[in-house]
Amino acid sequence: MNIVLFEPEIPHNTGNIIRLCANINADLHLIQPLGFTLSDRNLRRAALDYFDTCNVHIHENFHSFMSMKGDSKVYLTDTKAEKIYTNFKYQTSDTFVFGSESKGIDKSILDQFDSNNKIYIPMFPNIRSLNICNSVSIVAYECWRQAKFIIE
Repeated sequence: MNIVLFEPEIPHNTGNIIRLCANINADLHLIQPLGFTLSDRNLRRAALDYFDTCNVHIHENFHSFMSMKGDSKVYLTDTKAEKIYTNFKYQTSDTFVFGSESKGIDKSILDQFDSNNKIYIPMFPNIRSLNICNSVSIVAYECWRQAKFIIE
């Protein structure tokens, strides 16, 4: 499984996601610019000692990530998507893209994908968003659950 954070801004969120990725054997891809450095103490504190057990890849931009992703199916998370995340049959080779904490995924990137590649997590009306760590956990564990929690 590939988890992609598009221009993440908050180091401790990314640190928590590093820990999650280590625990589910997922690769983490960070799309620049980052709102922190990889040596940030808040990132390191949240990641604990999992930073060295997680495959973290840094990409200059979304295009450079896409050029190396291979055959992995890409799902983009967006609060305005039409398809709920549970309505898909995932593979552990799939890729899930999450936007920055304050802006989400750029519209220019969202527009490049069909609506069947855009998913959302339901929320109560008039609520903007979930914390990115929670969103990544919800979607990643659904993918892994569908794989019967088998680690590849």
